[in-house]
Amino acid sequence: MKILIGTTNPSKIMRFEKMLAGYDVTFCTLKDLNITDEPEEAGNTPEENAVLKAKFYGQFYDYVICNDSGLYFDELPLEDKRQPGLNIRTPEGKRLDDEEMIEYYSKLVHSLGGKVLAYYLDGIAVYNKGQIYSFMENSEATRCSAFYMVDEVSPLRHAGWPLDSISVNRNTGTRFVEKGDNKYDNTKENIMLGEYRKRLVDFLVKSLQL
Repeated sequence: MKILIGTTNPSKIMRFEKMLAGYDVTFCTLKDLNITDEPEEAGNTPEENAVLKAKFYGQFYDYVICNDSGLYFDELPLEDKRQPGLNIRTPEGKRLDDEEMIEYYSKLVHSLGGKVLAYYLDGIAVYNKGQIYSFMENSEATRCSAFYMVDEVSPLRHAGWPLDSISVNRNTGTRFVEKGDNKYDNTKENIMLGEYRKRLVDFLVKSLQL
């Protein structure tokens, strides 16, 4: 089965390749199909936006996986205008490139004291020949894998995940971009991450009918 990954982010593509490595699937990207049109992401949650993307890219391919993420700072109320939420790359209505994102968020974190507790909330959607399936973990579970975001920028870069340069493992103090870093090295976090991964793989297998 050939599946379209509704992104141009190389790290997201690698993520799904690893999750479905044991299955008879291959992946293509928006770039491979010369798809430049983009859906309007008007959802209120990462899951809703992932669904909108999957429906849109379903016009071009029978099997599609889409992912959307929200970034949240634990100390900011959800309604605070500084809360990144779903607008990680467009925090003030302007689309930022990777370096601009690093600059913007390092300055924001600096204004909040230089270090904040942060977590990502992911939504996944699958388009399977006209049918839409979606998945999102609850925020309480994702908070168990929270990390620190700091204002000191690492010179290292992680393609597709620019904010890894200012993200720090809250248990070890190591950057996400440092070689050999295990983002989730706490036993509880490892267990929860493994359970989350299993639920996500199960969702993908069932919705794609692998």
